[in-house]
Amino acid sequence: MEFLNSDLFRYMLLPLFIFLARIMDVTLGTIRIIFVTKGIRKIAPIFGFFEVLIWLLAISRIMQDLDNWVCYIAYAAGFATGNFVGMYFEEKLAIGHELIRVITRKDARELIEELRTKGYGVTSVKAQGIEGEVAVIFIIARRSRIQEILDMINRFNPRALYTVESIKYVNREIFFRSENNRKQRRLDRIETRDNIKQ
Repeated sequence: MEFLNSDLFRYMLLPLFIFLARIMDVTLGTIRIIFVTKGIRKIAPIFGFFEVLIWLLAISRIMQDLDNWVCYIAYAAGFATGNFVGMYFEEKLAIGHELIRVITRKDARELIEELRTKGYGVTSVKAQGIEGEVAVIFIIARRSRIQEILDMINRFNPRALYTVESIKYVNREIFFRSENNRKQRRLDRIETRDNIKQ
């Protein structure tokens, strides 16, 4: 009990505990909100349970030391850091899918062919822009694949206009075929070509 009343505990260890607890609960809260917006409803309540449990531990400890201003600083710093850590983890997890809409005046057949070769589902339509006819291309992809597609678009036409929008729900994952499927199709094509030669 003496240790719990010591300056070392009250002004160093307790604020550190509160700081780390806030990082954990805010990080869990950030990820939980993202799961809810992405329609992943089964996991979100589990994150919510631990989020509130950790928050209660932190706030109850602060209420026991209302005159300890270091705990308030630790609480606020933990909240701010938790937001940053939560966004970092969310970015690394890259949960969900996004829609890329590309508008280009340049003939888009080359880009469409490259996207399809890489296994992406592509829908394209002709449209009328302010300066004449344009191609509008729609691509749905996992968030982890977005940068790869944007690099392809920029290589094809750096002046193309594109937007990236978050999608809450996709009913079928037809937009990116696995590497194994692509390899198998390549082997099938080679085998077919060899059979024709014979």
